[in-house]
Amino acid sequence: MTKPAAREPQRRNSRSNRARILAAARQELAFHPDTTLEEIARAAGVVRRTVYGHFPGRTALLDALAEEAARSLAAAVRAAAAAGGPGEAADRALARFVLTIWPVGDRYRMLISLARRDLGHERIAEVLAPAREATGAVLARGQAAGLFRTRVPAPVLAAALEALTLSLLESVGRGAWKDDGRATAVTALMAVGVPAERAESEVRALAETPETPGALAAHGDGA
Repeated sequence: MTKPAAREPQRRNSRSNRARILAAARQELAFHPDTTLEEIARAAGVVRRTVYGHFPGRTALLDALAEEAARSLAAAVRAAAAAGGPGEAADRALARFVLTIWPVGDRYRMLISLARRDLGHERIAEVLAPAREATGAVLARGQAAGLFRTRVPAPVLAAALEALTLSLLESVGRGAWKDDGRATAVTALMAVGVPAERAESEVRALAETPETPGALAAHGDGA
């Protein structure tokens, strides 16, 4: 009978291989959406059998990446809420939120283009749910305070901002432009009715604050 202590190095090696495979998949799929599992195995420095040992097929690998993205996004949502506190003005809270989640979106942006074909809209909706709910709460607070337009209900406006952010992330992925989250944060504020000058001022102030989590500090983590 194998002793538990003897199995521990095997478990560590398995976890290490899985992490390397996921990291390689993020990198390869970001630039080549049709990358095969064999190509991902080579990029990860493992044999194809090792990849299939963790992920029976491409869909299983993509679903694991989606789960990883969901955890990262949920952590970013919590970080933004904790950094701003419940009393933070809604316009600044929205700017902080966009800056904080931008690196997560940037890192997993390949899921956006793969969603329709491999994962489906429902799975991506699950991944984005924490961000959508947090955005809706900030928007409702901003509308109640008279900071944001009230013509569109907060949940609908949250869905519109989500679509806008995803579109901007896709454009960055295609190389159409470059952004570290600041331009997107300004655009989001203007979309809900914040004047351009105030929007730029709020984002600039947050970007220059060392404790602000997100875009500027973590942008280098993107794929």
